[in-house]
Amino acid sequence: MCCAAVLLAGVTTVTGAQAAGQTGAQSAEQRLRQQQDQLDKLRKERSDLETRMNQLQRSARTLTEEVANLEAQRRTTARLVDALDQQLGTINEEVIKAGTGLQRAEGELVSKRGSLQRRMVEIYKRGSLYDVEAMLSAQSFAGLVARYKYLHELAINDRNLVRRVEGLRDQIISQRLLLVRLQDEVSRNRQEKDREARRLASLESTRQRSLTAVQRSAAQARERLQQLARDESRIANAISTLETARRRAEMAPNARPAAPSTIRTSDLGKLDWPVDGDILYRFGRVVNPNNTTTRWNGLGIGANEGTSVRTISAGEVVLADNVGTYGPTVIVQHGGGDYSVYGSLAQISVRRGQQVTKGQVIGTVGATDPELPPHLHFEIRPKGRAVDPLEWLRGKR
Repeated sequence: MCCAAVLLAGVTTVTGAQAAGQTGAQSAEQRLRQQQDQLDKLRKERSDLETRMNQLQRSARTLTEEVANLEAQRRTTARLVDALDQQLGTINEEVIKAGTGLQRAEGELVSKRGSLQRRMVEIYKRGSLYDVEAMLSAQSFAGLVARYKYLHELAINDRNLVRRVEGLRDQIISQRLLLVRLQDEVSRNRQEKDREARRLASLESTRQRSLTAVQRSAAQARERLQQLARDESRIANAISTLETARRRAEMAPNARPAAPSTIRTSDLGKLDWPVDGDILYRFGRVVNPNNTTTRWNGLGIGANEGTSVRTISAGEVVLADNVGTYGPTVIVQHGGGDYSVYGSLAQISVRRGQQVTKGQVIGTVGATDPELPPHLHFEIRPKGRAVDPLEWLRGKR
């Protein structure tokens, strides 16, 4: 009886340990599932960022946006690498547990098989009629009942022992398969981590190059804005000088009456365009993609390089020269202090002091601004002050 009780207790203890192991395995499985969900979310986030980057690269975008996107991708990839590290740690823990469980199960299987073998030998030695003989040799009814209970407990113990051996065999097969799967997971995790680490290094390198490009672009933008301001000041000073000279001449003794302007208020919205084309930029302040601000004193009219540029009204050419960022430029004085400016020309076909008629060709469209396609920069300056040319040109666009 004592032997049977001890064996039964051993079986009960093993069964409890197995249940605890199953609970631990479920907990680890949940952790792995949560980590996998986190990895999937990070991959989705990065995929969205890559899609946004492609959109930025296909459209007119700023380097600043691109750098911000690269930084977001870099942070997401770094988090992905960290998540893969955590997952690898969890998988390694499970490999150790599975290995320990396999070792323990194999040890227990050897022990249980030994016990089962000894029981089989004992049963064989006693013969098939041993149980009957043991029952019949009882001296009393109480002894008969006691021997029956004892033999019944032995039979139950033998069945439990056989089941435990079979269970251990299945458990070992399962643990070995789990180890193979976990080892594959470790290999896959390490390969993916290596790929992500390379991607992270590439993103950091690209981000650094883009940052350098942003800084260079900002410096170039500042330099260009300064040059534009200087050239605008040059144009304004030239017109101011002409206006001063004109007024002085009008006030001189015996001065001839000044010729009226060929541009009149009645011409508002009726003047012909100096060249046909689409508007690239408009009069006034414009915020550029790199967050700098440019003030345009005129209109940018896109046209094919070499297209003829015509005067909007008759007048005298007072400037026909290269003016920095304006490129080759012609200024026509229309009388009464009114001027028109034609910049970004490819060539000039008039000279200073020449009288021109309305619609006369004074040059051709050029591409002097590296940041813009071929176009004509056109200004109208009544009394020397820049106004929106669209107010004067036929059919506002």
